[in-house]
Amino acid sequence: MVRLSVNINKVATLRNARGGNNPDVLRVAQDCERFGAQGITVHPRPDERHIRYADVLAIKPLVTTEFNIEGYPTPEFIELVKRVHPHQVTLVPDPPTALTSNAGWDTIGCKQQLRDIVAIFVAEGIRTSIFVNADPELVRHAADSGAQRVELYTEPYAANYAQNREQAIAPFVAAAQAAKEVGLELNAGHDLSLQNLRYFAQQIPNLAEVSIGHALICDALYYGLENTIQMYLQQLN
Repeated sequence: MVRLSVNINKVATLRNARGGNNPDVLRVAQDCERFGAQGITVHPRPDERHIRYADVLAIKPLVTTEFNIEGYPTPEFIELVKRVHPHQVTLVPDPPTALTSNAGWDTIGCKQQLRDIVAIFVAEGIRTSIFVNADPELVRHAADSGAQRVELYTEPYAANYAQNREQAIAPFVAAAQAAKEVGLELNAGHDLSLQNLRYFAQQIPNLAEVSIGHALICDALYYGLENTIQMYLQQLN
């Protein structure tokens, strides 16, 4: 069974656009779980343009499934993760000014950096995932960091799905096989949607978890949050 973790950053973006507390990010996190999501993902950035550090602290005691914090490992981010102690931390190589994540780690060139950071979280008993492109070599080198999982960056798959889904999925099948060979569990995320999710999950048999935010929140504007989460779960299982 593939787990669905809902990224609630876009809910915080909407709240921040007007100030105040509408929509209530904490309530949405709880509702997502109540509606069937098996996890909550947040990606705090230094400028707090969506999820704020205070949100992360407030959400942790409310989450009853799995809490995943993703982000670039600045000293402030590392300290936040240690303080909150989520079930999972996902390390993403985007700089603080990036609009959104747009590439995975160079697990070869950044190997020592990743080893040092992962060691901090392993010592805290926090499962750690490395955000990577669908490249078998980079996946294999990710295992040298000491992380337990990798998360495949799926934007290239989503961008090419409509043109040729077999061709689009091929690098991800190879990357998933590499993860299995080196003992890494497998997550995936970025631009997965109701249109492309089912095929992805069918072709990647060792997929453990997907993290979906933007598309899911957009769909919720039309279908409602509860119905949308159920629709995504149906695509997965």
